[in-house]
Amino acid sequence: MKYVAVQFHIKCEAELLQSSRDLLADALCECGFESFEETEDGVVGYVQKGNYNAHATQECLNDFPIDDVVITFEAYDIADTDWNETWENDGFDPILIENRMIIFDAKRPIPSSPTLHPSSLIYIGIEARMAFGTGTHETTRMVVSALLDIPLKGLRVLDCGCGTGILGISALKLGASEAVGYDIDEWSVENAKHNAQLNKVKGMTVLHGDSSVLSHVSGVFDVVLANINRNILLSDLHYFKDVMKTGATIILSGFYEEDIPLLLAEAEKFGLHEKGRKIESNWACLTLA
Repeated sequence: MKYVAVQFHIKCEAELLQSSRDLLADALCECGFESFEETEDGVVGYVQKGNYNAHATQECLNDFPIDDVVITFEAYDIADTDWNETWENDGFDPILIENRMIIFDAKRPIPSSPTLHPSSLIYIGIEARMAFGTGTHETTRMVVSALLDIPLKGLRVLDCGCGTGILGISALKLGASEAVGYDIDEWSVENAKHNAQLNKVKGMTVLHGDSSVLSHVSGVFDVVLANINRNILLSDLHYFKDVMKTGATIILSGFYEEDIPLLLAEAEKFGLHEKGRKIESNWACLTLA
């Protein structure tokens, strides 16, 4: 999948920069942008090449809600190999979640905790072939943390936009009987399959496509995981609901705290009610049932 990186420069008072970054990222989700990286004077946004439209991007900026903020941008193509290579070379440090699970870079030695006995920890090794799905991002950590609160033994789990497969793998490590994941990027699908083999988990299926693949999946799920951007969550929530068992749980993330009312209002239309929430660095995670 080819991506375009768009560098946004924000000219404003220093105290307004972070708020401007957050509002900009929220607006750009409307234009199909999937992820963002903060820079010294703004952000870099990443969008699939087929979804990038310079005019539509400018339209998103025309009604920016903070006065006296000037935003300019330039775009450049990035190849799949460049996107992956950075993460493959840099790797990531071990991440301890709730003192129960350690997510680590599988290309490095298995880490040890100075305070916790290995037998008390669940270890998940991920080959970092992409930025999203290693556990370094707040939303991934929060979804894994929410999973740790659910008795998963024997349950069937769906991972929407699975990336590296970390959430499905986590669910299987926590006792789920089956995990089905899907992703629109072919290399993510292969990466998820590879990481499942690496962690020696059984019962994981990974499909290529968007939410339309759910029409080809038989049966329903006890737990649905969707760590995707806000707009996709809003448009696909009815698909998720269609494959949920009665009383099933869905965990949503990939959006900001200020987006919570919008997500909850949409969820209420399908009889889904908030059971828990987590907030980290303005990113949000909701558990609904």
